[in-house]
Amino acid sequence: MTVSLPIRIGLIGAGGIADHHLAGYAAIPDRVRVTAVADANPEALKRRTEETGATGYTDFLELVKDPEVDAVDICLPHHLHRSAIIAAAEAGKHILCEKPLCLTAEEATDVREAVQKAGVTLMCAHNQLFMPAVAKAKEILDSGALGTVYEVRTTDSFFNDFDPENMGWRAHAATSGGGEYIDTGYHPTYLLMHLSGGIPTQAFAMMSTHRLKFMEGEDSAQVLVRFDNGSVGQLVTSWAYEAAPGTDRFSAVGEKGSLSSDGSTLRVKIRGEEEQVFESEPIDTFAAEIADFVTCLETGRRPLNTEVEGIAVLGIILAAYQSTRSGKVEHIPAM
Repeated sequence: MTVSLPIRIGLIGAGGIADHHLAGYAAIPDRVRVTAVADANPEALKRRTEETGATGYTDFLELVKDPEVDAVDICLPHHLHRSAIIAAAEAGKHILCEKPLCLTAEEATDVREAVQKAGVTLMCAHNQLFMPAVAKAKEILDSGALGTVYEVRTTDSFFNDFDPENMGWRAHAATSGGGEYIDTGYHPTYLLMHLSGGIPTQAFAMMSTHRLKFMEGEDSAQVLVRFDNGSVGQLVTSWAYEAAPGTDRFSAVGEKGSLSSDGSTLRVKIRGEEEQVFESEPIDTFAAEIADFVTCLETGRRPLNTEVEGIAVLGIILAAYQSTRSGKVEHIPAM
């Protein structure tokens, strides 16, 4: 199912992350327009409608009925994703959804069934896949240049200045789904799976609260993941500390060599050959993600990550949380 340009977007959620999404839409005004905005906060709604000239709704259940909306962009707190996705799918709207896709296996089943029954396109907002270094690394891995992939590592850690006064819904497991791992840690998880090229089957995790002790959830996590193609992934993620200088953003080791990147420079070393270095300028990954979403709707091309990949990533996360409770390796069930 394709959509004619300009594609009309209904923004669901007018909070801080919407800044990045709106900048992405503003970068391609000939291809897309924000025609509606929904938010339960009157001040946030007023600010966004004045900014975009869009129709305002206090309830996203009303926005999805708007005939001037082709697709929705969900920028809500985590615990509201399922309801918004289902409402949009049932209204026949295509969907771009911020991470995480949803919070439980039961919600994942509901989302998958609603999206597939409606026949709409859902794109998971996995913006780090649009980093040029990631795209080049994936191209190299898929070409077989490294042979069978043995190991993938990802890191996404930074010093977060959250405090009890400004953390809001993220401080509570009921609304966030956990702690840092299901939030920022979601990024290195989908990147790990993307580079591995496999389906996750097992996970083992250790999680800690080093510094942000007012949170209900963890502020740091280390996770091991086994994939069905034999590769093993390792990830580190934290709000408590920055990664040590020189830490790779991601790396992969295969039977013929390896690659590694700090996020901009990609180094590829094939055994017996000179190292290749690929440099890339920083880009706005949110803008790239949004432009790709528009292209997918225009052409009917499958997004890089749909509900299928979003549910697989959630499977890793849920198994990792279970592993911290059991102290054991946990199997990742098909959801």
